[in-house]
Amino acid sequence: MKIDPNMELPKGTPPVKALTHVLAQNEHVKNLVEECAEDLSSANSVLKQELADGDPQPAVESALDKSESVEGKVQEASAKLAVVNQALTSEVRREAALLKTGALQNAILNSANFSSIATDAKGVIQIFNVGAERMLGYAAAEVMNKITPADISDPQEVVARAKALSVELGTPITPGFEALVFKASRGIEDIYELTYIRKDGSRFPAVVSVTALRDNEGAIIGYLLIGTDNTARKQVEAEQMLLDQRLRDQQFYTRSLIESNIDALTITDLRGIITDVNQQMEALTGCTRDELIGAPFKNYFTAPEHAEAGIKRVLRESKVTDYELTARARDDKETVVSYNATTLHDRDRKLRGVFAAARDVTERKRFELTLQETNLELESAIAAADKANLAKSNFLSSMSHELRTPLNAILGFAQLLESDSPPPTPSQKASIGQILQAGWYLLELINEILDLALIESGRLSISGEPVSLADVMLECQSMIEPQASKRSIRMSFPGFDHPCFVNADRTRVKQVLINLLSNAIKYNQTEGSVIVEYAACPPHGIRVSIKDTGAGLPPEKLAQLFQPFNRLGQEASAEEGTGIGLVVTKRLVELMGGTIGVESTVGVGSVFWFELNTTSAPSFTDDASEPAAALPPEVDSDAARHTLLYVEDNPANLQLVEQLIARRPDMRLLAAVNGPLGIKLAQASRPDVILMDINLPGVSGTEAMKILRADTATAHIPVVALSANAIPHDIQRGLEAGFFRYLTKPIKVNEFMETLDAALKSAER
Repeated sequence: MKIDPNMELPKGTPPVKALTHVLAQNEHVKNLVEECAEDLSSANSVLKQELADGDPQPAVESALDKSESVEGKVQEASAKLAVVNQALTSEVRREAALLKTGALQNAILNSANFSSIATDAKGVIQIFNVGAERMLGYAAAEVMNKITPADISDPQEVVARAKALSVELGTPITPGFEALVFKASRGIEDIYELTYIRKDGSRFPAVVSVTALRDNEGAIIGYLLIGTDNTARKQVEAEQMLLDQRLRDQQFYTRSLIESNIDALTITDLRGIITDVNQQMEALTGCTRDELIGAPFKNYFTAPEHAEAGIKRVLRESKVTDYELTARARDDKETVVSYNATTLHDRDRKLRGVFAAARDVTERKRFELTLQETNLELESAIAAADKANLAKSNFLSSMSHELRTPLNAILGFAQLLESDSPPPTPSQKASIGQILQAGWYLLELINEILDLALIESGRLSISGEPVSLADVMLECQSMIEPQASKRSIRMSFPGFDHPCFVNADRTRVKQVLINLLSNAIKYNQTEGSVIVEYAACPPHGIRVSIKDTGAGLPPEKLAQLFQPFNRLGQEASAEEGTGIGLVVTKRLVELMGGTIGVESTVGVGSVFWFELNTTSAPSFTDDASEPAAALPPEVDSDAARHTLLYVEDNPANLQLVEQLIARRPDMRLLAAVNGPLGIKLAQASRPDVILMDINLPGVSGTEAMKILRADTATAHIPVVALSANAIPHDIQRGLEAGFFRYLTKPIKVNEFMETLDAALKSAER
């Protein structure tokens, strides 16, 4: 039976039209079935009538004809039903595929991980999905029908791409959107890297895939650009490149170390077979690197068994040192070498072989005999030097002991008098105070006499900071005048019209002045005079002179003046002395960056002078770039105030911090002028924060901090270093020692106040 061609659905039929067509065919099949039913009913009626008339033959023939007609119609209906079913099945499948494709397209368009940008044929953006919005920061409405993808791409890269494609494809390509889609417009698969520019101006690398969109006739109707953020991959690539470069650098560095070594280096496996050598080993053996690698190590020595035993010993004991062998080169030249070798392991700590370094000791062997011949002389010289050092140490120890013994009585009885009952009169108390002040300082000087050994060894610590020359001279004047009065010697000290500061160590300046003043009094004539003067010394120095009216020194003695233990013939005089005071003084001045000298005339007297570099007075940092320090809010007068302990031996620095703390109504200040006093005060008062100078007399600030850390009662207190030692090494060393913070002079007010706040918060925790 012929099937109605109208039953077939053309490809691309819209879904609604296809469904209408199928329903129409179903109606057609229904009509055919109804016609078959009518034909069968008519045939039955005819057959009954013919049978009633008594002539069945015509009725049978008519029924058969009707039956054939119905059969044909039924077959036609079945065929139509099959076609309808096939069409329905095809339509259902096509609809499912369309739904699946639509869902996939929607997923792609709505994906936040990909930027999908569709344009028309001219490049104007028509679709801008959520991924593109997220990556580029634009809303779709801001770009659709307004700009092209070239407008959100790096213009220099677009120009460069146009030039590169023009050369590659042999045709001129205009920079702009055409450069982005030119390959795709020619049917060439195109995936490239490009830098996108976000709405906020920031940039990110992207990988862009471009596809031309075409209609049924194959004409281009637009372009689809799908991009992914390539930042993570770029970072991984950059890190990998960096790692690769580091590996190459490390390999080059390792090889350079091997080749630049003055020793002949050899690496062997566990069997003693050479796996690598350096150029020195090539020179030692006269063989090339290729010839040596793969050969037994023992083959290149006059005693192969001894060389092999050395390898086995390394494998057994993990290393050998000074293992002597005699290497034999290709030209039979023999060289005595000393081997140091160790086992070689991989990163899994698995034993891989032996690393051996051979040093030519031929010259050393040659000199050993000479050295042996001079050993007796050397030992004699060492013994003499040891004897001299022992004598010096014994002298210093004896001098320290002899001076401490009477000083102990002086200080002890003076303290008893000070605390006696009834108490001393005001004038007596003032005298006792002078005795104690001078006595304690003398004890300090006794300890500093031992600084000579530290100076000679280069271990003496000097703290360079602003020191008020007027303050130091005033202290020295009160200490030295009683000694001058006893000898009826007139003292004259200069007045300072304006503050004068030198960059030096305050304790050492004081020691220098006391030493020179004591000598001026000690070696002066009765009723003589000592005049102290100062004068500017261009360009940035100041000279302090101490002039006496003593006997003076001849030129030959001046040349010996600064020699250790040389008293210039005064050993038999009534004046006591050690002969090291001027030596220590000279070294101290030089360590502080100054110079010292003397001018003397026999019968007139001497003028000792020293020069130091001047500096500005300690003050707040005047930095216009630093905002003014904010004062803390007012606190209730009844509220508990925090306590700051400042350990500092320089009055100028102490006065500066007092002024700063005066700005803090929430804090009160305690002060100590040396390390031991600071430790005692910290243990007694338990301050909230400790501010510690580094270079302190008696105990250094670092040592004091460690003592406080070791005491459970004070271990929790933050200790802040405040020092003029401002080089990075000193700061790092201070922080590693345990200081909470390390501040340097001159003080920066904001930094100082912030550090105090941080330390207080730390103490509260």
